[in-house]
Amino acid sequence: MKLLDLFCGAGGAAAGYALAGWHVTGVDLRPQHRYPLMDLIQGDALAVLDDLAFCRTFDAIHASPPCQRYSVATPADRRHRHPDLVATVRVALDRTGVPYVIENVPGAPLRPDVILCGSMFGLDVQRHRLFESNTGIRTPLECRHTGDALSVYGHAPQRWRGGTRTPVSFAEAGAAMGVEWMSSAEIVQAIPPVYTEHLGRLLQACSR
Repeated sequence: MKLLDLFCGAGGAAAGYALAGWHVTGVDLRPQHRYPLMDLIQGDALAVLDDLAFCRTFDAIHASPPCQRYSVATPADRRHRHPDLVATVRVALDRTGVPYVIENVPGAPLRPDVILCGSMFGLDVQRHRLFESNTGIRTPLECRHTGDALSVYGHAPQRWRGGTRTPVSFAEAGAAMGVEWMSSAEIVQAIPPVYTEHLGRLLQACSR
């Protein structure tokens, strides 16, 4: 089955879908030299969504519009400088008629059909993400937070332990998330591939 990965970045989502058995084609406006899969289109994701015939050659579409507008890591007085694309992307995805998933951070204007965290999958990282889908997918997973976990936000990954926090290296953060191939700037924007591996299997079940 074929999946179109819009705003793909360095491929955290793509790697997970690939593990679930999807053939993934990424799209990003910027060159992504560390993208882990072969099929990559450098171009405007919104322009690609306007090509309905092309989009309809895929069995599903994943979109991760820029999150800085909604992220707590962005100072409140600077959020207006970043694009607010979720509603625009949703309208464009609905127009395609293809099953889709939109991913973003807590605080984004998404319907939280699925909320995932690293603790649900035994990862040593707490990283919540919202997923909205037109397929009706849901997940019964619950967070399993402890007092000891990595937090990968902003410019400095940190480990929380016993109410205190200490900085950790980006190498440790990348290993905890399962995105060891990424640069530090890419890691802070990424989601752990295990999230989309899980979602990919749910999407396949919906398509059968």
